[in-house]
Amino acid sequence: MLGDGSRGAVIEMTLAKVLYMSKTTQIIGMSATLGNIKDLQTFLRAENYTNDFRPVQLNEFVKLKDTIYEVDPKEEECFRFSRLLNFKYSSAMQKMDPDHIIALVTEVIPTHSCLVFCPTKKNCENVAGMICKYLKEEFLQHREAEKAVLLRELRDSGNGSLCPVLRRTVPYGLAYHHSGLTSEERKLVEEAYSNGVLCLLTCTSTLAAGINLPARRVILRSPYVATEFLKRSQYKQMVGRAGRAGIDTVGESILILQDKERNMAKTLICAPMENCYSNLMHDDGKGLLSLILSLIGLNITTSLDQMREFLCGTLLCVQQRALCVEKSLWEVVQQCVEILRDKDLVTVTTDSQGQTLQVTKLGKATYKGSVDLTYSDVLYKDLSKGLEGLLLNSYLHLVYLVTPYDMTSQCKPDWMTFFRQFTLLSAAEQKMSAAVGVPESFVARKAAGQTVKKSVNMEVVQRMYLALVLFTLLKETNLWSVADRFQLSRGFIQTLLSSSSAFCCCVLHFTEELEEFWPFRALLTELTRRLSYCVKAELIPLMEVAGVMESRAKQLYSAGYKTLTHLANADPAVLCKTIENLYKKQANQIVASAKMLVNEKAAALQEEVDELLTTPSDLPAGLKTQELT
Repeated sequence: MLGDGSRGAVIEMTLAKVLYMSKTTQIIGMSATLGNIKDLQTFLRAENYTNDFRPVQLNEFVKLKDTIYEVDPKEEECFRFSRLLNFKYSSAMQKMDPDHIIALVTEVIPTHSCLVFCPTKKNCENVAGMICKYLKEEFLQHREAEKAVLLRELRDSGNGSLCPVLRRTVPYGLAYHHSGLTSEERKLVEEAYSNGVLCLLTCTSTLAAGINLPARRVILRSPYVATEFLKRSQYKQMVGRAGRAGIDTVGESILILQDKERNMAKTLICAPMENCYSNLMHDDGKGLLSLILSLIGLNITTSLDQMREFLCGTLLCVQQRALCVEKSLWEVVQQCVEILRDKDLVTVTTDSQGQTLQVTKLGKATYKGSVDLTYSDVLYKDLSKGLEGLLLNSYLHLVYLVTPYDMTSQCKPDWMTFFRQFTLLSAAEQKMSAAVGVPESFVARKAAGQTVKKSVNMEVVQRMYLALVLFTLLKETNLWSVADRFQLSRGFIQTLLSSSSAFCCCVLHFTEELEEFWPFRALLTELTRRLSYCVKAELIPLMEVAGVMESRAKQLYSAGYKTLTHLANADPAVLCKTIENLYKKQANQIVASAKMLVNEKAAALQEEVDELLTTPSDLPAGLKTQELT
């Protein structure tokens, strides 16, 4: 994770601050895929403990045509003949499954578990569907009742909607897993797989890095992730899923290859592990700029000398010879300070004792709101322009202002859909869209396939399109219907919703630091709640309770449990009888969570009361009156 783009930069910043502020804090890091461990040791001021023990033996194989080879780096060719596949294919079946995936998976499922890593999300769904076509009827009978429960839970999580691919594959014990699923669907699929209800998942590479779902056999459908050839660390993460401690005595991985990929695969399997590098210089030094701004804003460093001292404790400093080629690290830092000053985020004053660094109001708003430096000035301009004519009889304008800038590149507008949705807007909403730079005439011309002569900022257009998706979702609260209408995956829309909720919170903190934006504060506080839960207003209090999703909140509300107080005083046994598919353990959790939330709210109100009734300690003696009782 430390070497993973912007996320790696944030982790490095956090670790560097902890190490600088506290000399006694111990940090423990673990990895199976690091090449330059000494750099990490130096950065973390750590000892290194290495162990190659693996609780379950891993056997690595590759498949070429119908032959399985064992991976052996000691062999000249890296591969040693193991066996031939023993599975009879019809000509039609051979055409459908040229890579013999069915032969490979049926050797282990349903008795054991299997993961099939695919290069794309669409391929995950296609492979799962293809395998089901050729599985025997006995697969349908394996844990049939539990699979029926899973299907019902998946349908409930979608408010009555169920993915057609999962509807077809789950009865056979198969499912796919990628970012196109909602978080609720992913959780249900993961739990079912862990419990053995599902015996096979087709998945993308993201499952290998973040989720502990081991398998008896791991199959890599291709040595590619999308169009990029696998890295050594990615390969090791994937094959590392093979072998379940306490369940299996051995784990197997099989990489499917074409003849033309053989030499590249040899390099992949026998190559040393990639090095982990600092990402503070990633994306034109965005991480380093953010670090410097936060250090000045938090008063950790107020001079260039202190800045130099702090940066000596970063991974970037350890690796500066490799990463700072054209300029020294010190020159890069000075350049960053100048950039921040040009953006009016910091000031530099010089006196007899040297230079002093301070944040401006805009700089403080930027780091307190965790706003990306690339967009802080754009956000300021958008909010300022919004004040001139803020649309208050609709959420659209506010939703546009909190639609994340960095998500615009992930979605290209479908112009006919854009135009249809645009025509459903009120005259005031269309006027607001034109004011930000997206007039109806532009959308209509694009939908008709006509050329547009006027230059239009496409980032604004794409942001407006995403704002329309969010606006529609807030009105209808049905993720499935909105996904269908805009032809976007429900997982993407859920990610957009959660990112917008987080960015809304960031914008709120940003406005709290700038007096001129006071009108936004109350509006954004309420919008953050709406985006966080994306349900009708009356369900929001129930959604705060642990274990209550939208479908459950609707059930509770319909049954008369309309507030937190209702739930806190409910009898779990009565809840189980009243609410369909609610188990005793879940009912107890819901009631306990509601009680805790009610107590927290009551305690906060009591503190407020106590504070109001307490005589101020600094009240002038001559003005003291009888203390309130």
